Amino acid sequence: MQPVAVYSIKDLEMLSGIKAHTIRIWEQRYDIIQPRRTPTNIRYYEDRDLRLLLNISILNKNGFKISRIASMDESEIREEVNKLSSGNFEDSVQVDAMTISMMELDEGKFETILSSNIRAIGFERTMLEVIYPFLDKLSLLWLTGSIHAIQESFISNLVRQKLIAALDMIPFAQHAKQSFILYLPEGESQELSLLFLHYLIRNRGHRVLYLGQNTSLADLGEACNIFQTDYIVTIISEAFTRQSVHQYLHDLKTVCQEKTILITGYQVLCRESRREPDFES
Repeated sequence: MQPVAVYSIKDLEMLSGIKAHTIRIWEQRYDIIQPRRTPTNIRYYEDRDLRLLLNISILNKNGFKISRIASMDESEIREEVNKLSSGNFEDSVQVDAMTISMMELDEGKFETILSSNIRAIGFERTMLEVIYPFLDKLSLLWLTGSIHAIQESFISNLVRQKLIAALDMIPFAQHAKQSFILYLPEGESQELSLLFLHYLIRNRGHRVLYLGQNTSLADLGEACNIFQTDYIVTIISEAFTRQSVHQYLHDLKTVCQEKTILITGYQVLCRESRREPDFES
């Protein structure tokens, strides 16, 4: 059995965007949510409270007065939120709605939100304006211990499916302008970002060899020998355990020889002030 996530009022403020002072007023005046208390009388909240507050936040941002929301039961609140999340394309509304669908493991709600956005603003803008802000919030939820591994896996797999489906819709470039090899080093976990780079590059008429996760330098070198490429693209966010990032970059340069190497990721950006002149980040 999974442990119940516990939140302070500051956690709720950070995750919902509603000030702690406002939450307290709503509790006192409208009895919308009621905190539990520890044996030492410290207030805390649970998953149900966070989901409810996220729903309330969506309605409140869209002109529903708190007095009206307080008169609605939870099923009515959810129904109104479902209507808004499929027709209102304000970024904060979409991110909150997707957070709720993740917490409830509700694939239907997630699909409705994503499909509505793709129809309205296109796949690329949906990724940049909705999915990536949501993934940023997902990282925050991880840091606060607010979600379980199954919830993160559920949502990541749905986004991955959408990226692969979008890639399948792009016709093969018969006369590609340039060619790219995309890969992730062994132990690197940024697959969604690499898949989106794959989509962006192919959608602009370039040729891509996608090697994916856990690619060794030996395998990368073999690919470079077979596939004529202009650029090598990778992401390095995780810290290496068997060697330093500095050593890995030099080994990468040796393997790729004269190819242009494009690198992004936390570990590389941290090295910006002392980066090697032969790499682009």
